[in-house]
Amino acid sequence: MNAETEVQAQAWSIPTEAYLSPDYARAERDAIWRKVWQVACREEEIEKPGDFVTYDILDDSIIVTRQDDGSIKAYHNVCPHRGRKLTEGCGHAKGFKCGFHGWTWALDGRNLGVTRKSGYGDSLSADDIRLKDVRAETWGGWVFITMDPDAVPLREYLGEVAPLLDPFEMQNMRYRWRQWLHFPCNWKVAVEAFNEGYHVIGTHPQLAVYSDKPTWSRSLGIHGNFGALQREGVGGGTAGAAGAPDMRIGLATSLNQVWKEVWATTTQTMVDVANKLVDELPEGTSAMDVQMHFMRRVIEEDAKNGITWPALDPKHAAEAGTDVHIFPNTVLIYGPTFALCYRARPNGYDPDSCIFEVYTLEKFSKGQEPKPENLYKPEQTLDHWPVVLLQDFSNMGAVQQGMKSMAFGSARPHPTEEEAVVGFHRALAGYMGTGGPVEVG
Repeated sequence: MNAETEVQAQAWSIPTEAYLSPDYARAERDAIWRKVWQVACREEEIEKPGDFVTYDILDDSIIVTRQDDGSIKAYHNVCPHRGRKLTEGCGHAKGFKCGFHGWTWALDGRNLGVTRKSGYGDSLSADDIRLKDVRAETWGGWVFITMDPDAVPLREYLGEVAPLLDPFEMQNMRYRWRQWLHFPCNWKVAVEAFNEGYHVIGTHPQLAVYSDKPTWSRSLGIHGNFGALQREGVGGGTAGAAGAPDMRIGLATSLNQVWKEVWATTTQTMVDVANKLVDELPEGTSAMDVQMHFMRRVIEEDAKNGITWPALDPKHAAEAGTDVHIFPNTVLIYGPTFALCYRARPNGYDPDSCIFEVYTLEKFSKGQEPKPENLYKPEQTLDHWPVVLLQDFSNMGAVQQGMKSMAFGSARPHPTEEEAVVGFHRALAGYMGTGGPVEVG
């Protein structure tokens, strides 16, 4: 998208009810979390038959497991006898057993054993005592679940997001690292911190060394999307190097900084290739030629390791932008061989607390895929988190606290650069029936 085509947009305000109200937080369970499609895990977490992941969301717990035939099923994680949870965390099992009274189930949800079942006579049917199914479908390597039996199919739910991101082949990416912590803020505050680019100049000034790039932002149905605006005479650049006087140096400087300060949104191969640009290209090489050479060399080096780049049409890549927010709580920042991903969930019914997960995906050589654990990293220090994320994290509690001030009436998102935030609240109001954006002016 081009900055010259930008037009004045409608301004909106967002009331604080969705962030602060305990009643709103409690109502979300039935209105949102028991209705939407949401990411439960990645397919690689349940690679073999019997592998399972427990996904918890408020009062509900879901078992996601790989079947003997390779398919994926999900169940409510509750024993139909007395209600005990059957699993915690992740692992491998030939079936499931209740730790209270010893009832057992097969991977396909069939009950295999009831302790002294004869005492029940004919009162238990097979349907009574099988595990209760939860709908599960996959896209992009993620396993999504919905507790709503009447929900539309996942791909229909994803709408414009699926065709926009399909060419990036995220199903061929694997975890590189995974971490999580708690934030003293509402889960929506955490999500919104990562589905707009308007904050970069204020929160990450070191990433705007060469230019303060404005962004475009839009709604994709209930989802959201943003990217960097392209200005006439200024190339799109890579990793913030668009305005560098010497693209060879600017690209190398930018990618090394991102690798050090984000631990994501680039790869070691890209950094290594960028560091050789000064040796491989003469001074005065145009920015466009530097970028073309860079991309060609990265693709060549990746190919040597069996890593294939997707056939991304440049126009489609520009249309896809930088970031997609999948309603309600997943944000993806992506490139041809990598993705930086976020998931935020309510931490019980406290509107001032949430669970926040960060993970990176990357394409790896066959057999070289790491299998990182999802590490709890509550310490917000450089030993545990990259600089750029710590800068983002510093906003969370401060925003939540500030919204409670008697001087704060409502949020005022930027009309063009934060349209995805406004769209998020339109979607929330569609499910909740309250708290939607209000026109200003």
